[in-house]
Amino acid sequence: MADNHSEIQTWIPLYLPGLNRNSSTGGANQTCCILAADVGGTKTNLALFEIQGNHQPVSLVEASYHSRDYDSFSLIVKDFLETRTNRKPVRLCAGVAGPVIDGRVEVTNLPWKIDQRLVSKVVGIDDVIFINDLQATAYGLAALNAKQVHVIRNANEMTPGNIAVIAPGTGLGEAGLYYDGKYYHPFATEGGHCDFAPRTELDIALLQYLQKKVEVVSWEHVVSGMGILHIYQFLRDTHRYEEPAALQNQLEQASDKAALISEAATRNEFAICRETMRLFVRYLAHEAANLVLKLKATGGLYLGGGIPPKIIDLLIEERFCTHYLHCDRMQELVEKVPIYVVLNDKTALLGAAYYAAFGPHAVSQKPE
Repeated sequence: MADNHSEIQTWIPLYLPGLNRNSSTGGANQTCCILAADVGGTKTNLALFEIQGNHQPVSLVEASYHSRDYDSFSLIVKDFLETRTNRKPVRLCAGVAGPVIDGRVEVTNLPWKIDQRLVSKVVGIDDVIFINDLQATAYGLAALNAKQVHVIRNANEMTPGNIAVIAPGTGLGEAGLYYDGKYYHPFATEGGHCDFAPRTELDIALLQYLQKKVEVVSWEHVVSGMGILHIYQFLRDTHRYEEPAALQNQLEQASDKAALISEAATRNEFAICRETMRLFVRYLAHEAANLVLKLKATGGLYLGGGIPPKIIDLLIEERFCTHYLHCDRMQELVEKVPIYVVLNDKTALLGAAYYAAFGPHAVSQKPE
């Protein structure tokens, strides 16, 4: 990030009202701290940021927690405030994996039900805000620079317009940014939970296999960390590929089996791992194109989350763009869309900080 004397220059022009008028965390001579969090099914990241006027948020201290080691989000926040810093933030904004409704959210892939009002009372911060984690990722695009994105596909004639964000990690997150002709406005979706759409006989066989495990097979069941494991198990259990004994031993000891499978594929080890990731890349490309079409996202497609930055070589080798372009009669539209991989794994955390400091909630508060 830039130093604390740098005026904010966003990668894309987000609508951030606090950059244009004073707020409780704004003002040319005003300095304060805000706490940002990125709450996911695997880990929860927190960081204390210093905000000075309309300058870049500066990270003072960060920490990462294994989410399932704690019974609640409040306990993580309390631990952070008690052990990592002696400064009290004026506001907490958390990007949470799940649909946020009236300040409440049931975290996807984690047995937490959290309420921003209750968290406020427990941790002693008056101003607590929850937004969806993919909405936070979308806001985090403001913090990126050219070195923090990897170009998968350049568009010859990019048409300004909406932006799509798809982020496979523990689950599958999707978001959009509406373009009003001048600024981008991030919004959350739960598109990752829409029905998986098989195209080939192999896809149909995978669908039928997964229907024995879950009632409704969604895109998240094939395009996520759990999706990698589902595809692998399908190929193994239906005897399409053999599971070598050496790989079986590694998987039995691995804490993150999906990561082991994808890493083996990047090293061109084990045919079953390579085929697993070939299918994963194809399914990611198909759903990415679906999202672009639904949002008419001519302004760009961003691949975020924990998985894409780690498999960039596979995205290229397994022809992500070829599969992405294979989309009925709208190929001319999707061809115009530039595609980026977000390399900064703290994008959602930074987005929560930006939202807390400069978003609509910030300017609704009276200066202190």
